[in-house]
Amino acid sequence: MSAVRSGAATGVPRLTIIVAPSDPLELVGDLAALGPTGAVGFQVRAKEATTAELLALTTAVLAATRGAGAPVLVNDRLDVALAAGADGVHLGADDLPVARARAIADRAAPPGFLVGATCRDRDAVVAARAAGADYAGFGPVAVTTSKPGLPDPLGVDAVGRAAGVLPLVAIGGIGPDLARGAVAAGAHGVAVIGSVWRQPDPLDAAEALLGAV
Repeated sequence: MSAVRSGAATGVPRLTIIVAPSDPLELVGDLAALGPTGAVGFQVRAKEATTAELLALTTAVLAATRGAGAPVLVNDRLDVALAAGADGVHLGADDLPVARARAIADRAAPPGFLVGATCRDRDAVVAARAAGADYAGFGPVAVTTSKPGLPDPLGVDAVGRAAGVLPLVAIGGIGPDLARGAVAAGAHGVAVIGSVWRQPDPLDAAEALLGAV
């Protein structure tokens, strides 16, 4: 097992925008350029895509964001993240174990490759840190329709109880007000889908979220 991570937030963006194949990819470059370098990042998520389709989507997002220095992670698939030259992977409970992913990444990826873990309470965050995770995706904080089958919302108080172990990226029903509250409770940043892509002006929406964190 790799060494326990320090929990530093280096490389973890304040605002992570989750990207699916149906999203308007022509906006990705402009979104990446919002705020200071690295403040906005992207997580490529396409659970129904083939490996080739996911690789192509990741490559397209990387091409659109490299000039702005925005981190790009891949949801679930360490193999695709490594093949595309992405900046990290985000893993759920049913994916490759964090410790195994960390060991592979430490051998195969450049320094700074991020491994994130989905967590729902402080104990899970502690376990993710011990396994080598760099950050915890924490949620759902509020009600969301972006992903089916999620547990009941955890609330902002749960963010506060889990904070201080790893950088927490709050997710689930996050708008500007909730983003502000999550960061005040101890989150490092937030991850969003509908709060950007389902808004009349995704750039304005992302800018408001970035201002909140």
